[in-house]
Amino acid sequence: MILLSRSEEIVLLAIWKLEDNAYGVTIREQVSRDTGHEWSFGAIYKPLKKLLHRDFVEKTSSQPCAERGGRSKYLYALTPEGEKALRTIRKIYKSIWTEDCESAFD
Repeated sequence: MILLSRSEEIVLLAIWKLEDNAYGVTIREQVSRDTGHEWSFGAIYKPLKKLLHRDFVEKTSSQPCAERGGRSKYLYALTPEGEKALRTIRKIYKSIWTEDCESAFD
């Protein structure tokens, strides 16, 4: 069974939302918007490293950017395994959060 930590799930969803523009800064901004809390870069890169290791995301270098002094960005993208992990975790949440549970917290 594929299980993600909460931070892995949040980072993976941010990468999915950002599509072709997912790199460290934009991932951090998206995660902060989604959660309503500021995340440090360390809080982003730790789950990213795990996601890379598990082959849920892939990392590529962009073309050199003038605004970065000619340096490249590392871009992240979901792999098919990453998409499968998101579908699995969503299915698990749906089965755990039954209508009885949801109504108790409304």
